[in-house]
Amino acid sequence: MSEQATSGKPLGLASEITSGESFSMPKGPEANRRNWMIACGGAATVAGAAVAVPFLGSMAPSDRAKSAGAPVEVDISDIPLGGVKIVEWRGKPVWIVRRTPEQLESLKAVESQLADPGSNRKDIPIPDYAKNQTRSIKPEVLVTVGICTHLGCSPVSKFEKGAASGIANDWQGGFFCPCHGSSFDMAGRVFANKPAPDNLEVPRHMYLSDTRLVIGKDQKGEA
Repeated sequence: MSEQATSGKPLGLASEITSGESFSMPKGPEANRRNWMIACGGAATVAGAAVAVPFLGSMAPSDRAKSAGAPVEVDISDIPLGGVKIVEWRGKPVWIVRRTPEQLESLKAVESQLADPGSNRKDIPIPDYAKNQTRSIKPEVLVTVGICTHLGCSPVSKFEKGAASGIANDWQGGFFCPCHGSSFDMAGRVFANKPAPDNLEVPRHMYLSDTRLVIGKDQKGEA
């Protein structure tokens, strides 16, 4: 491991690797973090001293300090197809989703329903390598910050299609913010006429190998 990067640590109770079932951050700490962010105007950046998202107990204080700003290296070899791994970077939950071929196909089906399908808005800059339909370097692997761009709530996964999702009969799978009803497709692109003003953030990242990536850094430097 390099001195500039810390190992990615799962966020605890609701942030282990999942096989695609609905997830959310723990209610108590998440409510505290959301209220803090709303009080600060809904900013998407969380100061290290105010992070309410739980760390694993095994993280030493020096690791906590470094992970507040340093890039984070993550092993993605254990993420199953259709599964999600959640790690923390700069006090924010980052979702790493290994999408199925069917989930990738759904991105085409919903484009006409999206507010910004090309990720052209400037409020939340996106790396050039993510300005594509999949918003990713590798089509099957999505790396996105799990914070709604409306008021900083934490959306939940709704990967089931259709009525079983509880969203809509024509739902193709994606993410849903239960606080105010914003919905996002499997690339984190927000649907039109929703409270969220922008797509989910894609942080700078790059692959170190086929099974490891680093979040918070790319060929242009650190975020």
